[in-house]
Amino acid sequence: MSGLSDKVKGAVNKTKGEAKDQVGNATNDHKLQAEGKVDKLKGEVQQEVGELKDRFDRKDKHL
Repeated sequence: MSGLSDKVKGAVNKTKGEAKDQVGNATNDHKLQAEGKVDKLKGEVQQEVGELKDRFDRKDKHL
């Protein structure tokens, strides 16, 4: 379950990033759009880390 925290944090960052990106697009705020893209990418990486932790935990239990 150690990966669950990373997956949840990743989902939150992706959602936050999407919102920033859309607001930045609507207001023509390029800085906010860029921040949104960074947050989305950060969230995707966090989710992948969570997946890797879960895979490692499953393999570790089978050894």
